[in-house]
Amino acid sequence: MRRLLCLLILLGTGSSAFVAGEDRIRLIVRGDDMGSSHASNLACIEAYQNGIMTSVEVMVPTPWFPEAVKLLEQNPGLDVGIHLTLTSEWDTVKWRPITCAPSITDSSGYFFPVIWPNENYPAERSLLRAPWKTEEIEQEWRAQIKLAIETIPQVTHITGHMGVGLLSGEIQAVIERLAKEFKLSESHLELGIDGVVQYTGPKTTPEEKVQSFITTLEELGPGTWLFVDHPGFDTPEMRAIHHIGYADVATDRQGVTAAWTDKRVRKVIADRGIDLLS
Repeated sequence: MRRLLCLLILLGTGSSAFVAGEDRIRLIVRGDDMGSSHASNLACIEAYQNGIMTSVEVMVPTPWFPEAVKLLEQNPGLDVGIHLTLTSEWDTVKWRPITCAPSITDSSGYFFPVIWPNENYPAERSLLRAPWKTEEIEQEWRAQIKLAIETIPQVTHITGHMGVGLLSGEIQAVIERLAKEFKLSESHLELGIDGVVQYTGPKTTPEEKVQSFITTLEELGPGTWLFVDHPGFDTPEMRAIHHIGYADVATDRQGVTAAWTDKRVRKVIADRGIDLLS
């Protein structure tokens, strides 16, 4: 189960700096989905400048990608990953491929909302059941990577949005091939990550997230750990973003920003001597 979780989430961080003393606690705090909304962009920068976020994943086909580029230009020290995108999950805001790729779009020309069918979305609305063509996926991802590295100098790695690398072995091979071609890091379980950690306790409200994140940090043992979530702000824009089965997006993502910028969280990190790594 742990290997599967790592494959789903850990699609692209790693550094030789992970080799350190056996008694050290090392933590990567990764923010996902920059570019998906204005609130997400601002929250990611807030979590980096005034918080503990050490790496951010940018979605290239999204409507707020141009703003993300400008913000990252102003913050050259922030490590950036390209969040390879083939889905457009929200009901009220959508994005399309930046190449001509009809095999991976719905009847409106948008990416499908999910990769796999689930209780909220029928099979015909999933990428898995679409007549996707490997060559179209590869050309789309190559275009996303090229645009990102041309506009964001500090790109170091690629990751997969919504675990898209697990779509098939063929698609995972595409990711590995593109990573090698563009000299970017990608998913490896051998990079020294000991595991993916989550909130320990309730996480519905911002305060609950803060407290549960503190508990997670207090319980971390020696090793290198990855914590992934989605910073955001509780704004009218974010309140209008939702999909079936996930309605409280604004509150949920405001909680992430709160947890990652809270003074109590930073104190626990300092008191325990936790090393924050990109």
